[in-house]
Amino acid sequence: MKGLELAKAYYEEYGRPMIRELFPEYEGRIAVGLAGEGSECFGYDDELSRDHDFEAGFCMWLTERDSEKIGFRLFRAYGKLPDEYRGIKKEKASLYGNGRKGVMTIPEFYERMIGWRGVPAEPEQWLAVPEYALAQAVNGEIFRDDLGAFSQVRKILLKGYPEDVRLKKIAARAALMAQAGQYNYSRCRKRGENGAAALAAAEFVKAGISMVFLLNNRYTPYYKWMLRAMEDLPRLGSLRPVMEQLLAGGENGSVLIEEICAAVTAELRRQGLTEGSWDYLEPHALSVTEHIRDGRLRNLHLMEG
Repeated sequence: MKGLELAKAYYEEYGRPMIRELFPEYEGRIAVGLAGEGSECFGYDDELSRDHDFEAGFCMWLTERDSEKIGFRLFRAYGKLPDEYRGIKKEKASLYGNGRKGVMTIPEFYERMIGWRGVPAEPEQWLAVPEYALAQAVNGEIFRDDLGAFSQVRKILLKGYPEDVRLKKIAARAALMAQAGQYNYSRCRKRGENGAAALAAAEFVKAGISMVFLLNNRYTPYYKWMLRAMEDLPRLGSLRPVMEQLLAGGENGSVLIEEICAAVTAELRRQGLTEGSWDYLEPHALSVTEHIRDGRLRNLHLMEG
């Protein structure tokens, strides 16, 4: 059973009755689900994932006012739920696994995920949040949220970046792909600096994956799930095998890089973000920048984003 299914079943069998019995007046005010850090929140967990932080459990999100009234009591009640469920025992949390489940306030959750207690207000604030953090903030599943306060923030974040922010990041990725892949990779290979070439390829692929997510108006997850998540995207998700082949090394790296850049350029044209016919991505980055309406963003360094 996947971790998300386990969490939902555990909540239905033990969590929901506990809330109904001990906190009946708050039953419709407590948001319940599983989201945040961890492969199970993305649905990517497997047998190997069970070596750390794998247990039955769920999240409960409260408004700050409700937390002042019942937060500690709800925390105590959650801690008294069974330590073992369907053969899965609660293990000692790893150094990086504390506080992922249980009781927390709504602002606390979003501040922990993205550094803001709700939706970022300014474009610069959006740019400051790592893409993987936004992906964590909107993954998983909400089992119940009658009040809607938790889901209100989530729904806005799920819409993706504000358009000017998305365009700024697309321009930055195009510039980095041009620099790392189309320019530096081949130069490193010609010099016999194969390690540097491998690093250039990795930088190119990382920027390329982010580009694909941005062209789908989605957030790029943590690096170890990037490729897996990318292949499910409707636009350019099919580039995963080409990118993996490039990362694996070989003599045809430059050919693979140009194949990826050609596909990205075609999608940029399809979205009306460039009209140029250049093979090199940097002019396309400048073309995308011209579509940004916010003067502050448009005037930032091309590779900032």
